Amino acid sequence: MSSKRKQGEREKGRKGERQPHGKTSMTQAEQLKKKIARKEIQAGIIGLGYVGLPLAMAFARAGVRVTGFDVDPRKVDQLKAGESYIADVPSKDVRDMVRKKRFTATVDFNVLRKMDTINICVPTPLRKSRDPDISYIAAAVRDIQASSRPGQLVILESTTYPGTTTEILQPALEKIGRKVGEDVFIAFSPERVDPGNQKFRIDNTPKVVGGITPACGELAEQFYRLAIRDVVRVSSPTVAEMVKLLENTFRGINIGLANEMSQLCHRLKIDVWEVIDAAATKPFGFMPFYPGPGLGGHCIPIDPLYLAWRVKLFNLTARFIELATEINRSMPEFVVERSMALLNSGRKAVSGSKIVILGATYKRDVSDVRESPVMEIIEKFQDMGADLTVCDPYLTGLTVASRRYSCQPLTRELLRRSDLALILTDHAKFDYSMIVSSAPQVFDTRNAVHRALGRHFPNVTRL
Repeated sequence: MSSKRKQGEREKGRKGERQPHGKTSMTQAEQLKKKIARKEIQAGIIGLGYVGLPLAMAFARAGVRVTGFDVDPRKVDQLKAGESYIADVPSKDVRDMVRKKRFTATVDFNVLRKMDTINICVPTPLRKSRDPDISYIAAAVRDIQASSRPGQLVILESTTYPGTTTEILQPALEKIGRKVGEDVFIAFSPERVDPGNQKFRIDNTPKVVGGITPACGELAEQFYRLAIRDVVRVSSPTVAEMVKLLENTFRGINIGLANEMSQLCHRLKIDVWEVIDAAATKPFGFMPFYPGPGLGGHCIPIDPLYLAWRVKLFNLTARFIELATEINRSMPEFVVERSMALLNSGRKAVSGSKIVILGATYKRDVSDVRESPVMEIIEKFQDMGADLTVCDPYLTGLTVASRRYSCQPLTRELLRRSDLALILTDHAKFDYSMIVSSAPQVFDTRNAVHRALGRHFPNVTRL
């Protein structure tokens, strides 16, 4: 056979024309699409926390083989033993998936080479300077660089600023010779995990996804449809990144408005809860948001600041975000001032007063204290010499400014001996009837008593 003819045959092969054995060569995208359709993929998830572990279980329950990657060997050992450390993931589910060999966990990131899909679900906190800390994303990307192979779908889920996927993840994989849309497929899909929410879980919460190329977006959408009912595909990763920030900025700003209303209503000597409840009777044009002791959790206090930081690079100012952040961050101080006034009304100083802190987690019925405003409130009382007791059924203890508090059981005797019972987290496990009948004075920052018992009490003051 002449050299020209040989070259022609090779060109035909590359174009996917029929080969001597009757087979047609498939592109990397086609091969991966076929594996996803048959659930023959191996899915890797980097980061086994509040986002990664529920996602791993959702895909494992759907029949996908999942490998979880984490740098913490204790977490990995627990999961391999069938024990969960995330409240929303029952240990029974982990044991079941481990037993069926649909889920395993490892600290060996070399195993990433065997994965067909890789989801990055690592933390994205703020630095002390309030700038984004993407060091965990960067570390995960380095692990993928070192141990990836052609034909993989890589999806970033960690909340971050618009442009991270195309400015960090894409160049890193192109640097090792990958061509996006041909031998590596990259997308962003924001996590929408709401810890403690029994109604909306991963499988029934719509999933937004944006790929760098149409092939990337198509494969990511197909992948998520294995485990999630509704998948919403957008035009790019940057759009998907912005979607997440808009969702939580919307909440942060509206909570900021509710918090400012609570401060204004206090000065006007009217009840902000009554105002909001009455406004909520309007069937259109109003959505109720409620005040509280401050914002907590990983998303709402942090995500808007990612956006505010990003737009500064374009000489823009996110004025709504900055104002709402200022108001929300003022709430712990407002709660302390209101508490001082209540103690003063009974001729008591903060120093030496027995204050029972009811709830320390950032939201009801979870064990998560990330960004909890309660920490700042406790620290302020601590500095003023208050005698503090912390009660939280979801915690064994907590440390605030180097001081360790063991969480105590909530009893009538404890409440009777208190000068002030301060409701900061409205856990359903609290006996609100016992609280109001035992504590001489209650400051309810969550409107928990009225919600639970349906009426006002003379010893209960609402925020």
